[in-house]
Amino acid sequence: MKGVQNLFGRFLSILSARVLTTIIAIITTPIIARLLGPGGYGDYAVLLSIFSIYMIPVSSAITEGVQKYVAESRDEDEWQENVIHFYSIAAIAIGIVASMGLAVFTALGGAEAVFGAQFAMYFYLLAGLVFIAQLRALTQHIVLGFGLEHISGPLDVVQKSAMVTIGIGLIALFGFGVEGMLAGHIVADALVALVATVVVLRRISLSSLVRSVPNSFPSRELLSFNALNIVLVLLVMSLYHIDVIMLRTLVDNETTGFYKAALSLAEYLWAVPLALQVVLLHSSSTLWSDNRHGEITDLATRVSRYTILLVGLLAIGLASLADRVVPLYYGEEFAVATTPLLLLIPGVIGFAVARPLKAIGQGSGRIRTLVVAGGAVAGLNLALNALFIPRYGMNGAAVATSISYAAMFVGMVWAARQIGFNPLDDIRATRITMTAAIAAGPIIFLAQVIQHDILALTVVPPIGLVIYTIAAVLTGAVKTEEINYLLQKTPDPVGSVIQAGFARLSFND
Repeated sequence: MKGVQNLFGRFLSILSARVLTTIIAIITTPIIARLLGPGGYGDYAVLLSIFSIYMIPVSSAITEGVQKYVAESRDEDEWQENVIHFYSIAAIAIGIVASMGLAVFTALGGAEAVFGAQFAMYFYLLAGLVFIAQLRALTQHIVLGFGLEHISGPLDVVQKSAMVTIGIGLIALFGFGVEGMLAGHIVADALVALVATVVVLRRISLSSLVRSVPNSFPSRELLSFNALNIVLVLLVMSLYHIDVIMLRTLVDNETTGFYKAALSLAEYLWAVPLALQVVLLHSSSTLWSDNRHGEITDLATRVSRYTILLVGLLAIGLASLADRVVPLYYGEEFAVATTPLLLLIPGVIGFAVARPLKAIGQGSGRIRTLVVAGGAVAGLNLALNALFIPRYGMNGAAVATSISYAAMFVGMVWAARQIGFNPLDDIRATRITMTAAIAAGPIIFLAQVIQHDILALTVVPPIGLVIYTIAAVLTGAVKTEEINYLLQKTPDPVGSVIQAGFARLSFND
């Protein structure tokens, strides 16, 4: 695997898995929310946020590093084996310390004092999940570093499927509540870690992992990358979870449950950017190591433009149907989540573009610049949430988070230029704006005209896609040859069918 060779195919492997896991989430999230109720779902959301933040120094010291360095081609004997050995020792040691630390904190009464008596058991389960999740993260990112997206993608689907199946089963059949969902996470992560380990051991020998790394191995370089990456991931991930934790602390669990429902719907727009982020980290690492700066700028520009166009379409569709989607999806009692959802959508578009840019920047190894940008935005996010939540509750959290998401896009563009590539080189901002303006009117009008909820959810998305595509081509936001190229790379029969339909439109640039 060199550079962007077969990048689109590898991206499709990850994207198809993201789509499947998103579909699973779409189907199961309202079931989980209904089974747990607003209060229980709010507690579950807080636990996931705490877990995600706690895992940042634990797993981000490992994941991006092992994925990046395994993918690099260096003139050193057994380079990949040494990288895996180095990161495996570090991952296991950090995982044990982190898991024991959380258990001790809980035993001393910390969880009960902060959140209530019921959280003691939750935190003990989190302690077990920390170590298992560390093993899953290590092994799955090694698989990605080898360029085996076609294996890593299905593992994501297995993890998501097993987690929700076990979790929902424990709640519905045995009444375990939040504990059941946490148990589902533990079992699913253990299963994926086992399968990924088998995949890795088929590519390298177990004996090579037992040997110590040579003195010439650049341990200091890897440690420097890991340390800065922990800070970067902590800053970026704080945008996901600070609002949820502050809302639970300053307001109540029921409001947090409503807000988390809105946040989950908004985050479904990130399926494509998340897939791009996964692929671009190790793909861009190869380009950076070969000093192919022109290709990096071209890649970043195309990725940014396509992401804005796609997420913009999804955002228009979700916004036009939000007042129907939320109560239909979660239940009538969650209808109040519609307003924070609408407030979150503008910022979600900006953060969607920022994610792939962050991955390309990480591939360069110049993490310090990304940390500066991420730190400024994280500080802004904390300040805005502290200002808005006490006054406006979950709507204030949505406004604060949306502004911070948009600011992250600005920060990543600044960082990209400092690092040495320009993601706005051929962004076509005016044409993209025209596309959205032209398509938004008919899509919103159609959503309002159709009174039946299910019919609207069935009809508006495909018609909206056609309208938006026509507008994008007419404005020049995307050229016909670009669409044809992507369709040619899309596996049949989907690619050929869509390409035939698109050809009948007979557009000319």
